[in-house]
Amino acid sequence: MSSTRVRSKLRVALTVLTAAAVAGATASTVPTSGAMANRTAKTWNETAYRGHVEVVRTPGGPTDPAHLTGRVFVDRNRDSASDPNERGLAGVVVSNGRDVVTTDRHGRYRLPVYDNMTVFVTQPSGYQVPVDEFNVAQFHYHHLPQGSPALRYGGIAPTGPVPSAVNFPLVESDLTRSREQHCVIAGDLQTYNQTEVKYARRGAIGDLAKRHDYQGCGSLFIGDVVGDDLSLYPDVKRLTRLTNGPARFLPGNHDLDFDATSAEHSFDTFRAQLAPAYYSYDVGNVHVVALNTVRYPCTPDVDNPDGTRPSCNDPVNQPRYNGRLDENQLAWLARDLATVGRDKLVVVASHIGLLNFADEGSPIHQVDQVREVHDLLKGRKAVAVAGHSHSIENMKTGDSVQGWRDLFGVDGLPFPHITAGAIAGDWYSGEVTDRGYPTALQRDGGRPGVLTLDIKGSSFKERFTVTGESDRVQTQLGINSPAYREWYVARAAWNAQPQGPAPELGDPHLIDRVDLAGTTWLTTNFFVGATGSTVRVAIDGGRARSAARTQPMRGEDQLVGPEWSDPTAVAQQLVHGGSRADRSMHLWRFALPADLADGRHRAVVTATDSYGRQFTDVLHFRVVAQR
Repeated sequence: MSSTRVRSKLRVALTVLTAAAVAGATASTVPTSGAMANRTAKTWNETAYRGHVEVVRTPGGPTDPAHLTGRVFVDRNRDSASDPNERGLAGVVVSNGRDVVTTDRHGRYRLPVYDNMTVFVTQPSGYQVPVDEFNVAQFHYHHLPQGSPALRYGGIAPTGPVPSAVNFPLVESDLTRSREQHCVIAGDLQTYNQTEVKYARRGAIGDLAKRHDYQGCGSLFIGDVVGDDLSLYPDVKRLTRLTNGPARFLPGNHDLDFDATSAEHSFDTFRAQLAPAYYSYDVGNVHVVALNTVRYPCTPDVDNPDGTRPSCNDPVNQPRYNGRLDENQLAWLARDLATVGRDKLVVVASHIGLLNFADEGSPIHQVDQVREVHDLLKGRKAVAVAGHSHSIENMKTGDSVQGWRDLFGVDGLPFPHITAGAIAGDWYSGEVTDRGYPTALQRDGGRPGVLTLDIKGSSFKERFTVTGESDRVQTQLGINSPAYREWYVARAAWNAQPQGPAPELGDPHLIDRVDLAGTTWLTTNFFVGATGSTVRVAIDGGRARSAARTQPMRGEDQLVGPEWSDPTAVAQQLVHGGSRADRSMHLWRFALPADLADGRHRAVVTATDSYGRQFTDVLHFRVVAQR
């Protein structure tokens, strides 16, 4: 790289993120979170049903200790106690994680007992389970008479013998009855320490505290709730106390009791503090299934006895965990879905995604039984949502990449799969902004934030909210020039083996004639861009022309390297740390004309999603004879 190309000050590059995200941004059809907040007259704290599951113990104990009994009832006086004048609710699904039953006309259920089971009720639409003081949904009871084995973070305390009854209180709810729902899907909060708890509070949690559109469906934190230190769960609950709806959780690979010697107890502390390992609930015309897709320890003799799947039997990588559903959970899923009307939308949520783009060639970071799950959902309206990969991936029906076909025999998605991005972004890396949290640009260049499923009936539209921004901010613009690509290679080499001064990028929006004679692209990272989305670019008021998507998702392998990268993200990541956005399924490129005149230019970029919603962004750049 020539010295003229690297000598400019780097701080110009660091302004790209804000400028591309904010300057001139407009959106014509997506309501902002603030607008949605005004739809609900009463605040969540005024209406929240706070309570707990009723566990009844009598001196004589149950008449049949081999079975657990109880009732689901409408808690008219909201005291969590099953009073004689409070009616039982018929037809409600209750499960012990294996068997699935429905309540009789008096709201009663009966389930077989086994050690280390969790009994839970599937919240029916039109009713709400209680939440505790931290807004965490209360709908389950653990049965582990002797408690967990010795675990660093405690696990489940001894529960003693089978109770005489476990009763599940509900209250009627117009919020969960409504066919319009806004379901927050929060990926990878993943706080490793108190500093990162503060980042989350100032960032995405602060955003959720200002919103009131998700009171019915609530928020679902889809795993890696913390970063290995399970003593931070109380801090997480203090975060959810700031939110405005029920908070639910499912487990991720950083929520493990790593000192557990068997999969049976690997999530005991998570279960004790937050939620069952898997469960379901209904809102509106939606059935949400929260799955545990993390198998730990990764034991090949148990997981993979026939050797047909390489994940746990990989002698080279010897993974600690694997994306997998155990036999009991898969059987439960089939029984749970058998109770669900075929007119409902099924949301399948997990930490490790059934499939994803970032790790499409890895058997560990996708789910072994993806085809079995697809088969169970055949003919249904469904969407899968997941976290884990710290990327935003809006994968549509029919999308395909080489790894899915080679590893799992999946030629095309039967329904949409969405990787929700991460609240932590790229593990809270990068520069700390003046708002008090890091830029944390993700593996695909996307910014941190949360996903929302905006649902009407059994149809949905996905919406990604960038941390600290309105819903109008959906794109990130940059310039991928020969000068940038040379710097990319030089800086990556310097990072690997620092010698002498670090190569500097200079002004990323300054393009010389040599760059234009080569290939220089204006790039658009359209965060939830997908198959069916378009990006058009107009230079200096001229006719808008189409940009090309770098990864068409038509069965090809990943396209990786400087030419396929997001230059705005990489300019931060190679300097301030974090992942490297060297591939993306939602990046578009527009080749700048080689005959652009010297001087300043203005590019107006219009990104249109698959629903026709438009987002406009502006990038200013300058052409010079020589840098």
